[in-house]
Amino acid sequence: MSRSHPVDKTIATFGMDTITLAGPLEAKLEAMRDAGFSQVMLKASDLAGHPDGWRAAVKAVQASGLRGTGFQVLRDFEGLSGHLHHYKVDIAKMMLEMCAALDCDVLLVCSSTSRHSSDNLDHIARDLRKLAMLAIPYGIKIAYEALSWGRTVNEFTTAWDVVTRADCPNLGLGIDAFHIFAAETSLDEIDYLQPDKIFLVQLADFMWQETKTLEERMTTARTFRVFPGEGVHSEQLVQLVLKLDQLGYRGDYSFEVFNDDYVQMPLPFVAERGRKSALWLAEDVLRLSVPLPNTLRLRTALNSV
Repeated sequence: MSRSHPVDKTIATFGMDTITLAGPLEAKLEAMRDAGFSQVMLKASDLAGHPDGWRAAVKAVQASGLRGTGFQVLRDFEGLSGHLHHYKVDIAKMMLEMCAALDCDVLLVCSSTSRHSSDNLDHIARDLRKLAMLAIPYGIKIAYEALSWGRTVNEFTTAWDVVTRADCPNLGLGIDAFHIFAAETSLDEIDYLQPDKIFLVQLADFMWQETKTLEERMTTARTFRVFPGEGVHSEQLVQLVLKLDQLGYRGDYSFEVFNDDYVQMPLPFVAERGRKSALWLAEDVLRLSVPLPNTLRLRTALNSV
C-alpha cells in the first residue's frame, strides 16, 4: 500500500498532468495530493467528461486544495480563415471561460497541424494576438507550444518567432521537453528566450534515443512518455532544466506523461513515481533543498544514459 505524504514544499514547483492517471477526476486529485503535490495541470475533458457537469468538476478541483498549473489544450486555432476561424474563436471563448472558472492563469495552445492553416507567420501571430486579447479580461496568459509535428511551427524557436511578432504581454511560450528532444532542437537556443515570456514548462522523457519516423514520434508522444529520470534523455533533461533556471525561469514545471501502461496501474503507484521524479529534479538538479536519503539520485539517472 502506498504511503500518503503531506504536501511537500520541496516539490512545490512541480505538478502532474491529469492525463497521466486513470480514473475519475476526484480520484486523480486525491492521488496527487497524497503524493505530496500541491498543483495539477488540468485538461478540458476533465470538466466536459465529469458525470455531474463541468461546474461540478470545477468544484471538485477547488475542494481538493490543489492549485491549477494551467488548462489544456486549444488545438489548431491559428492560421485559419473564414468560417473555420470563427468556429475556433467560439471554441477558444469556451476554453477561456472554463480556464477562468478553475482559477488557472495559463491556457495552453498547441501549434496547428491542420492542412487548412496558413504557413504565414504574420497570419499566425495575428491570430494568437487576437486570442491573447480575448484572454486579457480573464487575467489569463496564453502559452504557445510547438508540437514537433506541427504544420508550420514545430520547434520552440519558431514559436518564439511568432510570439515576438505578436508582441502581446500575455502571450508567451509553453516549453515541452518531449517535443524538443524528438525534434532534436539545440538546447543552446534556450539562451535566446526571455524568461518572463515562458509561461509553462512541461517535462517528460521517453525510452529510445530518437523517433525515426513522424508516425513513431506521434505514437510515442501519445502512448509512451515516462517521467523525468526514467528515460534515456536524462542528461538532456537536466541540461534543459538547468538552462531554464540559469536563464531566470521561476515558473511551474508539470509532468505531461502520456503512457498507456500508467493508465492501467493503480493511481498511488503512478503518483509515487511522479513524486520521485519531482524530488530528483528539486533536490539533485535544482537543489531546492538539502538532499534526502534514498531518493532518486542524479548520478543514477546519468549513469543510465
